Amino acid sequence: MTGKFQGKVALVTGGSSGMGKATALAFAREGAKVVVAADKNIKGGQETVQLIKKGGGEATFVKTDVSKAADVEALVNKTVEVYGRLDYAFNNAGISGSWLPLADCSEDDWDRTININLKGVWLCMKYELLWMLKRGGGVIVNTAAVSGLKAIPRNADYIASKFGLVGLTKSAALAYAKDGIRINVVCPGLINTPMTQNTMDKITQDLPIGRLKQMIPLRRLGTSEEIAEAVVWLCSDAASYVTGLAMNVDGGLLG
Repeated sequence: MTGKFQGKVALVTGGSSGMGKATALAFAREGAKVVVAADKNIKGGQETVQLIKKGGGEATFVKTDVSKAADVEALVNKTVEVYGRLDYAFNNAGISGSWLPLADCSEDDWDRTININLKGVWLCMKYELLWMLKRGGGVIVNTAAVSGLKAIPRNADYIASKFGLVGLTKSAALAYAKDGIRINVVCPGLINTPMTQNTMDKITQDLPIGRLKQMIPLRRLGTSEEIAEAVVWLCSDAASYVTGLAMNVDGGLLG
């Protein structure tokens, strides 16, 4: 452990796999105590905690449905109860959406995607900010996507949630900058995660994977670890003058 975040506490939602898991491990590597939250994949979240502990770090798992205010409030309260503070939050929990054209998206599809991807981050920020305001500072990083900056024809519910999340982040960054709280959002491109693999057949129904990779200047999918490094940098003192940024981590996809 290098100790960049020694004595600090980080909260990661969606920490059971992919970018959330990689970021939780990266926070721990830098010396932070980590609270890992997940809802459906409880086993995965617990495994992330065990990996951190095996590496000599400290971590706690909390089952959390980010679309429910009571769950999110309990998550933040548990973080402070166990570790006494909250310095960094990576609000990463999300789902891939319906992958349907707008007119084919059901009301249930819409509500589920918005409730998790947008409302869920709003709730996390709400309760994280209340604590960070008390202690006089902190850093929040949210997960959007390149689809929150450039639309595609399908998956309108997902696109709307991620565009909304970029706007939510920028608004909050302006509102809380005076309080010593920095808020940014990472916008991953095509990253090799379990969620991406589960939806790859839908992503590529109009565009073969080989051609898709050719559209990425770096000619490959990104890794969860590459997103984790971006999040750790945004939370670090090296990014002390960075707030309100929608940061592409996309292999040059958006140019």
